[in-house]
Formats: sequence, structure tokens, C-alpha cells
Amino acid sequence: MANNYSYPLDLTWSTDEITAVLHFLNQVESAYESKVDAEKVLESYKAFKTVVKSKAQEKQIDREFEKSSGYSTYQTVKVAQAKGKGFISLEN
Repeated sequence: MANNYSYPLDLTWSTDEITAVLHFLNQVESAYESKVDAEKVLESYKAFKTVVKSKAQEKQIDREFEKSSGYSTYQTVKVAQAKGKGFISLEN
């Protein structure tokens, strides 16, 4: 979708926390742009949830990321959870 977009990051996060969030968002991008291992998406989501603990903040990040990139973190995790193992792709 959009080639030049920003990531919804909180500048109060530590470097490790930013890395975990970026890794998860990169997995989401891969699901839309090619394909990605469902287990890796779920692992990165688990690390993401250690940083973003509240559902409200998670939804806010999803909205901001989808608005700027066109990619939904919610849909990616939903598909990965349904698939469990193997590769997923949300390409149109």
C-alpha cells in the first residue's frame, strides 16, 4: 500500500521495547506484502503484548498503523491464530 509511512511508537519505550514492537509490525507488513510464518507472527505478537499491555493501547496502535499503512495488526493476528502453523498471507 503506502510505501512511506510512520510507525506508531511511544518514545518513552526502551530500545528493547521499540525493537519488539517494530518486529511485530514488520511481521504484519510481511503478511500483507508476501507471506509469513503464522507461528512467528504469534511469537512477535506475544513480545508486542509485553510492551503494549492494555487492549485500548493495542487498538490505538492498530488504528494508527492501519491508517498510515493499510495493514491491520488485528486481522493479521486473527488469521495467524486461526492457521496456527504454516504460512499466512493477506495479500489482496
